Amino acid sequence: MAAVFLVTLYEYSPLFYIAVVSLCFLVTAAMVLGWFGVDVPVILRSSDDGESITPTPEKHMVQVTNPFALDLGFGSGCVTGGVALKPGCLEPCILSCFWGCEIRALQGALQTHQSRQCFSSSLLLDALKQRSLFSHSFHVSCVDRQEQHTVIPAHLGITDFGSLPREHYPLVAVLTLAETEAENTYDIVASVTVVHVPDDKYNLSARILFQYLLTSLGSVYELKPLFMSADGAAEPAPPDPPHSDRPDEPDEEDSWSEGRGRDCVVCQNAAVNRVLLPCRHACVCDSCVSRFQHCPICRAFVLESFVLGTPSDR
Repeated sequence: MAAVFLVTLYEYSPLFYIAVVSLCFLVTAAMVLGWFGVDVPVILRSSDDGESITPTPEKHMVQVTNPFALDLGFGSGCVTGGVALKPGCLEPCILSCFWGCEIRALQGALQTHQSRQCFSSSLLLDALKQRSLFSHSFHVSCVDRQEQHTVIPAHLGITDFGSLPREHYPLVAVLTLAETEAENTYDIVASVTVVHVPDDKYNLSARILFQYLLTSLGSVYELKPLFMSADGAAEPAPPDPPHSDRPDEPDEEDSWSEGRGRDCVVCQNAAVNRVLLPCRHACVCDSCVSRFQHCPICRAFVLESFVLGTPSDR
């Protein structure tokens, strides 16, 4: 029946010719656009697209030493019971905790830091203290990683930070160098960590929302996690204020350490040693990174890539 219909359409209708010509035009146009890197459906791409793909440009990274690390301690935290913070530093540091810090105050402090020629820890801490509900500090040794417990005094009567959207972060923890002389040794001179702490209005579990690194030259970088491909699951990515393009930061180093020995998702042979940008999936090797223009995990367009690990690892 279908054959009879096609024959009748072929003999009596010029629309058949128009449809055939239009289909050939669409397929040809899609193949040409695919050769020039324009995103087209996979079914319309030529089978030899891989041979004409422009190599992914490599991003040149700068290695710096970060003397700060801050993680959440064991146990669940809450506003009334406090939260445990676990700092780990290469030098003696001061851990300053600001409960109920205004979001605008933190953003303003970061912008002020970027506009200055040199870092001033006192100005940063004073700006956050003035716009927080409660603040206190701890001295952190570089020898051990003892947990520090921070909590709002009960007499203040603070049990939550309001309904969403909020104007205050539950907790902002700032690590600064205790010795002024050490600021001349490291490019990174302060670490700012924004922590969510559950309360009566919003009971999402305690977690780190953002981590910023402040340099002595007035730059602000946000620590970004890398998404490894071993277990088929990736952690949710934080939002995108100031970006960090430095591959030796703590989150990235931890992901790299855990990801050693993982195979490339394309060839299943060589070890993973390339990170794709901007999606930050670490899933391919040096040989395979030049064979495609889309991330094999999330299909995002690949703009750049960088080598994973330190020079000694390569």
